[in-house]
Amino acid sequence: MLAASFVLAVEILENLAYLANASNLVTYLSEYMHLSPSKSANNVTNFMGTSFLLALLGGFLSDAFCTTYHIYLISAAVEFLGLVILTVQARSSALKPPACNRSNPIIPCQEVDGAKAAMLFSGLYLVALGVGGIKGSLAAHGAEQFDDSTPHGRKQRSTFFNYFVFCLSCGGLIAVTFVVWVEDNKGWVWGFGISTIAIFLSIAVFLAGSVTYRNKIPSGSPLATISKVLVAAAINSCRSRSSSNAIANLTTSPFNPTQISKDVKDNPIEVMPAETPTKSLGWLNKAVVNKPIHSALECSVQQVEEVKMVIRIFPIFACTMMLNCCLAQLSTFSVQQAATMDTKLGALKVPPASLPVFPVVFIMMLAPVYDHLIIPFARKLTKSEMGITHLQRIGVGLVLSITAMAVAALVEIKRKRVAANSGQVDMNNPLPITFFWIAFQYLFLGSADLFTLAGLLEFFFTEAPAGMRSLATSLCWASLAMGYYLSSVIVTIVNNVTGNSKNRPWLSGSSINHYHLERFYWLLCVLSALNFIHYLFWATQYKYSTRAKN
Repeated sequence: MLAASFVLAVEILENLAYLANASNLVTYLSEYMHLSPSKSANNVTNFMGTSFLLALLGGFLSDAFCTTYHIYLISAAVEFLGLVILTVQARSSALKPPACNRSNPIIPCQEVDGAKAAMLFSGLYLVALGVGGIKGSLAAHGAEQFDDSTPHGRKQRSTFFNYFVFCLSCGGLIAVTFVVWVEDNKGWVWGFGISTIAIFLSIAVFLAGSVTYRNKIPSGSPLATISKVLVAAAINSCRSRSSSNAIANLTTSPFNPTQISKDVKDNPIEVMPAETPTKSLGWLNKAVVNKPIHSALECSVQQVEEVKMVIRIFPIFACTMMLNCCLAQLSTFSVQQAATMDTKLGALKVPPASLPVFPVVFIMMLAPVYDHLIIPFARKLTKSEMGITHLQRIGVGLVLSITAMAVAALVEIKRKRVAANSGQVDMNNPLPITFFWIAFQYLFLGSADLFTLAGLLEFFFTEAPAGMRSLATSLCWASLAMGYYLSSVIVTIVNNVTGNSKNRPWLSGSSINHYHLERFYWLLCVLSALNFIHYLFWATQYKYSTRAKN
């Protein structure tokens, strides 16, 4: 736990550096880089999606070639470089498009382009590359510090994952309050600068724990093992059918002993070794034969079983993408909604990008309660080591995401009604409605994130083969990436389908007050409900591995 404590401290600083910019990036792109609201939203989702998708690269490299220790250090250095580029651009007005007044239609705003755009996106995607490597290695590095062979070690590891999400939220809390306030009131150069310092400090803290870490030795490419088993199973299946057909043909032909001997020699029927794989996903069992067609395709029973373990977790991974599509709205349309509302809290004016403080605070309160009260009680009640299973936690998160989208639709209906009654539909002035209404959808989605993320991290790490754990854990972040990309795809499809000569697309207009955002939220609610039904099908059939049981 001492070694893992350094990882938890690093996660606070790392997520602070990332979320400080990601949560408010839509504002920076629209106000300073002069991109339209829809372009800004799509660029943010693409940036965040790429960040999390690159976690697969970090996980793959950690398992195959380098340790999680080295991948973290390399990735943090790359993110540091990207933040330096963004800080330099934010500091110099010559590196940004000319300032403009959006309320004056005579002088159109000039979008960032050319070398300035290249600098912007170079910085952003260097950050994305660094974040991906960190996400793909840091959680697995912390989990590797615990003894997997004892119940006490597994319980400590479960506690680590809960507090990993807690520390992730701590960094997020500082990011969406203090750093966002700095960005909105002191300038983005200070915001990027704080993120740069935070990631630099995270490297120092990580290095300070070096003497306490134990590092898993890379065991070779997990993708190579998966590919070998799949190819061997396919080839051996074809060879078996070919051999069977040859013998079937011989039984209906005139007797020819010489021909029989030749055909059987040319098409030997594979014999399974004494140790045979399990019956589940039986089509993969054909990868294990005594005489493979080539030595490179020789597969052991253990390798086949490991590939089966990976394949079985993929449906669960796919079922979490829709939830993360809903979470993507917290960084895009929800921020733009809040920007049209009254964000005053007494004498304090709260930046719209600070709204994630609601789910963050709730997660920080719920995570310790869950770990120290709910789980121990559930363990006594169910007489099992897990208490509440990983799949049950994920299922709760999916249900909460459905509720969140329904609440978001109802709140948007109320917000637009206020805009219509106040005659401010065509204006960007703050509406006479408090931003606390938006907090409801944030609370539900934040709760969904806690249950799902912590459950997924532990589920993938526990259920994956030992040599593929970093890659499997990175699937959590890849699911986030797919959710952000899916959000962009759905926005594009919705606008293409709903826009015609008579009607304006749901998600377009000079102001968000012209959007039919409530319809979009209802659509996400329906899609989330269908996704939950899909999840139930796979979750009820899933069989946990031996080490996940009592």
